[in-house]
Amino acid sequence: MASFNKGIKGWGITVLVMASIIAGCSSNSGATEEQAQSPVTESTTASGGNSSETNQEAETRVVQDEFGDVTIPVHPQRIAGIYVEDYLKALDITPVVQWYNPMWGVQDYLNLDVPQFDTTGSIEALLEYNPDLIIVDGGVDREKYEMYSKVAPTYRLPESILQDSEQVLAKISDIVGEQEKGVEVAAAYKEKIRDAKAKLAESVGDETVAVVRLNVDDNSLVLFGVKNRYTGFIYSELGLTPHALAGSMEAFQEVLSEEAIPQIDADRIIIFPSDGDWSSPENQEAIKVLDSKLWNSLPAVKSNKVYKMERSHWQSGAITANSMKMDDLLEQMTP
Repeated sequence: MASFNKGIKGWGITVLVMASIIAGCSSNSGATEEQAQSPVTESTTASGGNSSETNQEAETRVVQDEFGDVTIPVHPQRIAGIYVEDYLKALDITPVVQWYNPMWGVQDYLNLDVPQFDTTGSIEALLEYNPDLIIVDGGVDREKYEMYSKVAPTYRLPESILQDSEQVLAKISDIVGEQEKGVEVAAAYKEKIRDAKAKLAESVGDETVAVVRLNVDDNSLVLFGVKNRYTGFIYSELGLTPHALAGSMEAFQEVLSEEAIPQIDADRIIIFPSDGDWSSPENQEAIKVLDSKLWNSLPAVKSNKVYKMERSHWQSGAITANSMKMDDLLEQMTP
């Protein structure tokens, strides 16, 4: 509104001023009323963006993760799933990077053609790939979570669901906005479990099974327990009977002393190397452990019921990996 000189007086001017104020208030009141009648949504749009695509990309919602509330995109386009790439692939989503550790490599079984993100290095390296959502699992504590959150909105899976691949699938499918696909994948997965369980029950029966990893860095053998996130699934979901030692273990895994090897008198043994594969040149020294008298004295070895698996998917408890484990077991343990 134009300003007036202090010296200007008179009713004519006063009337004009009052008329202007009334007109202005009337105009503003109309705009406010119109805005009040507009629906209120949880979405926000980028400045100047009028296209439906821009609006969709800018929509956000608040969800609760392990550490509290976090605002995430409703329709994330560039997702980094640190060690949960398995679930993204199951949902037909290609992550912008894949988890990598110099000691363990990558999850080879996923066959992802995307850049590697070294989880032992700087988290800021993720900035190069411009993720709009980061999903992390139990390997990320609050301190690391805060660091990831500085790169992009970060969702940390709740600790309470990490042991259950179906719950993790359901949660991730919701977080990325692919609930229908998640339901479809879960249904197929459950059906595969039912089929595998029935066939293994007929073929294996109540014979005991032990899962052992050969640590190629120090030539040691490690027994996996029923609570192991990678292989506990074969007992809890597929109904295989754990060897007594594995069944009583509270820890995820235990290194076997040389004297303890004869105690692994399971009817069947599943074994895989900690890194590389059975033909890797660097693993050949460690593999000699399986030539020892102690190992060859085991019942499973004598009856030719030792199953050499590939480590990549046997060291993951995710849904695609578990599906591949079922394929392995049906191929090697059933007629």
